[in-house]
Amino acid sequence: MPDGSQKVEAIEQKELLVLEAKVIPPDGIELPVNWGDLGLQLIDSGVIDKEKFMAIYTNREDVSESDKKLLEESSNGKIIMTQRNANFLLNLFWALGLGNKNEILEKGPMTDQQYGGADKFASTGGWTLARGDAMDHYSKHSFVILTSSQQTLVERVSQNIYRPCCGNSAYFPDCNHGMAMLGLLELMASQGVSEREMYKVALQVNAYWFLDTYLTIAKYLETKGDSWQKADPKEILGPNYSSAAGYQKILSQVSPPTQRGGGSCGV
Repeated sequence: MPDGSQKVEAIEQKELLVLEAKVIPPDGIELPVNWGDLGLQLIDSGVIDKEKFMAIYTNREDVSESDKKLLEESSNGKIIMTQRNANFLLNLFWALGLGNKNEILEKGPMTDQQYGGADKFASTGGWTLARGDAMDHYSKHSFVILTSSQQTLVERVSQNIYRPCCGNSAYFPDCNHGMAMLGLLELMASQGVSEREMYKVALQVNAYWFLDTYLTIAKYLETKGDSWQKADPKEILGPNYSSAAGYQKILSQVSPPTQRGGGSCGV
């Protein structure tokens, strides 16, 4: 028979699975954008070298035939994100954010001279899946064209979406997660997704990319009498929760659940 500690561990594991199902639905989420032929455009332009890109996933089970179609077909509709393909989509959106022409990349913090050039960051120097150098494609291609109001929306929302791997918002996309989020925000804005929905989707996506972080935040909310489902996505994505410093403060007040996974800042 299991001893007391084993019973406690079993209960905690069950509670974790229940919490995880709330944070990242097991059947995935539908992103409110049509992907169309963007995968083909990314390959044709050279932002993605298909052979290099797919080599990462050789002998791995986290890429399905439907995922491959995002690179190979022109009539893709909505994207389903799951825990299985979250990394694949991270790299796909990273390529989009890096290559798409946008003032955030050209006039924002990425080009601040104090950092020595936009090529010095993980989001640029770390993108090794292009034909040629990543900077040959940096803000060079018109994949997603925004109106002035859509651009303003992306700038406003991106400045309030943080990620726990660093202290910067998506407006300063110096790592892969920030650049990928920027690409997703641009795509959502271009297809008429509302600001409120953009925050909701961004939190769902961040949760798949940083599962341990958001399981811990969800657990913290419960200790305060709140719940993940009722939390304001904009608030949770802000610096008090989702920045590296904000998350460390959360960690000082609650024990993180058993490690389930999280994203690195490389391909």
